[in-house]
Amino acid sequence: MANIAPLDFSKLSTYSLFSRPSKVGIDSFARPLGPGASLRDFIKSLPDQLLGHDFPELVERLARAHENKKSIIIGMGAHVIKVGLNPVIIDLMRRGIVTGLALNGAGIVHDTELALAGKTSEDVAAVIGDGSFGAAKETGETVNQGIGFAAENKLGIGAGLGQYLLDHDFPYNRMSLLANARELGVPLTVHVAMGTDIVHIHPAADGAAIGAAGHLDFRIFSALVANLSGGAYLNTGSAVLLPEVFLKALTVARNLGYKVNEFTTANFDFIRQYRPMTNVVARPVAAGGKGYNITGHHELMIPLLAAALIDRISGEE
Repeated sequence: MANIAPLDFSKLSTYSLFSRPSKVGIDSFARPLGPGASLRDFIKSLPDQLLGHDFPELVERLARAHENKKSIIIGMGAHVIKVGLNPVIIDLMRRGIVTGLALNGAGIVHDTELALAGKTSEDVAAVIGDGSFGAAKETGETVNQGIGFAAENKLGIGAGLGQYLLDHDFPYNRMSLLANARELGVPLTVHVAMGTDIVHIHPAADGAAIGAAGHLDFRIFSALVANLSGGAYLNTGSAVLLPEVFLKALTVARNLGYKVNEFTTANFDFIRQYRPMTNVVARPVAAGGKGYNITGHHELMIPLLAAALIDRISGEE
């Protein structure tokens, strides 16, 4: 191999650091906190970089939406329920901050089990081998009977199952999103894909009822999205189904002539995935508004968001 003469760097063109534009300066650094610091102090102390900038900005946009009496809708995957966040979401509904909820099918399974027994989430690895996964009798009967009640009464799955839980006064209804939303009059819609949820394998499952009540919920959700201008949609823990449902609801609303352009979106999850990033954070606000991607564990980030938002809305100094 021929010898290669190394480059001579002695004539490299340089410039002054002091005249060069820089993306990071000490004015944007974090500030250490002392004992007894408040949540507001903590938010103000964050570095003005990346999520340290985006998170307070998102809180401010949500607060303005609430103050302007605009919609704040949360789409939730079941993991948000499984890590124990129902009380946080219920509190936001009671305060009138969250004005709509959308759940997937797994969400209503776990929420109903909480209402029934105060516990949920079986050990799938331990039971998948013998075919008993998902075969809890009370879960299948309650969810499917509630959906049947919804279809019979021309209600969506969310409203019908929520009313069914209230009518039967289950012991832990106070921890149920479905029951609380129905009691508070907060629209809660449910969006299922047939075969994805354990209740679909039960004898009580009625495909016609699921389809009728589920399609009505999609129409209700589309109506909520049609009035989203100035408000916000937060996708929490749904990687595929709810981002797709949201995008379809948005396009049908715009197709029908609704001007849904200036609003805020955010995706909360512990990894970045294509559909939430594209169908929630990017595409919907391309014509106006802003989208945020908040990466972190639900059990930390969502309580932090709720606490910061309540603190900001309270206006306490």
